[in-house]
Amino acid sequence: MARDYYGLLGVSRNASETEIKRAYRRLARELHPDVNPDEEAQAKFKEVSIAYEVLSDPEKRRIVDMGGDPLESGAGNGFPGFGGLGDVFEAFFGGGFGGFGGGTASRGPTGRVRAGADSLLRMRLSLDECATGVTKQVTVDTAVLCDRCHGKGTNGSSSPVRCDTCGGRGEVQTVQRSLLGQVMTSRPCPTCRGVGEVILDPCYQCGGDGRVRARREISVNIPAGVADGMRVRLAAQGEVGPGGGPAGDLYVEVHEQPHDVFVRDGDDLHCTISVPMVDAALGTTVTVDAILDGLTEITIPPGTQPGSTVTLRGHGMPHLRSGVRGDLHVHVEVVVPSHLDKRDIELLRELKKRRSRDVPEVRSVHNEGSGLFSRLRETFTGR
Repeated sequence: MARDYYGLLGVSRNASETEIKRAYRRLARELHPDVNPDEEAQAKFKEVSIAYEVLSDPEKRRIVDMGGDPLESGAGNGFPGFGGLGDVFEAFFGGGFGGFGGGTASRGPTGRVRAGADSLLRMRLSLDECATGVTKQVTVDTAVLCDRCHGKGTNGSSSPVRCDTCGGRGEVQTVQRSLLGQVMTSRPCPTCRGVGEVILDPCYQCGGDGRVRARREISVNIPAGVADGMRVRLAAQGEVGPGGGPAGDLYVEVHEQPHDVFVRDGDDLHCTISVPMVDAALGTTVTVDAILDGLTEITIPPGTQPGSTVTLRGHGMPHLRSGVRGDLHVHVEVVVPSHLDKRDIELLRELKKRRSRDVPEVRSVHNEGSGLFSRLRETFTGR
């Protein structure tokens, strides 16, 4: 009768590879002989290890799902290879798991030539520069290809040689005895650091790394419409990799500086203008030095009320890589004069007599959806 491999690990038959691995690791931490010396726990550990080895192999799992047992045909009751346990035993022993009885699971050398890391540069831009786009020269301090050895890392015509410590494998192996038998672990070679070869005559300029630190000038094109926090990618302008490997990318992150007049909201711009009470009543025009449009006249219609907004369509910020522009919203603040001379008072009293129908009125603030009370409530309660 086929064993219930899913039941041994406590997972369902449709469990994913990740779920199976997680279940095995949980059980292994509880039952491993180094943690739990009980004989029953050791037997259980052997069973769950076999179950994990079977279910982590797609072909063996397929046999299980068809109702068979992949270990019934000659594999016996021992550990059948443990080809998929390397990552699990690495968590216990700190290195690659080679198997029982002398088997190995070598990762191989990492190689000298590796890709370089990405770099990040922060650039401060004014609102005007974000609107128009700008090209700037920046100085970056990164790793560049050694111009003496051109990335080889060796001096003159010499070449790297195979590491004698690991034999070119990039790792060294140790064998430990336990209740399970011989456990072989692999670790990066301390001599070549996992590369598999050593440089006996290194380049005196880069010390064998194939790269050196240097400052260089780069031209950065910032497109119109960028906003705070956006990044511009410059391909292959980052760090050159060890051994002269391909360079990473350089990312330029935009930090938009506050403007004296305008506040940005996406592609829209907002500003506030103060209008005298008489001009708000009679109507007037106000000139604003708008972004991209220069001096622009804003028409304040007669009877404009405090808190009114005049919107100029298409006078805001450009949308990134598009000809579309946002809007300019001008918020009107009506200024009531605080110092009046005798003549001013007489004229205002005359106006008051003529506007006798205009009287103070008490109204409920609850019905003023966009009034002062509503705005204050939104500010302090977020609703």
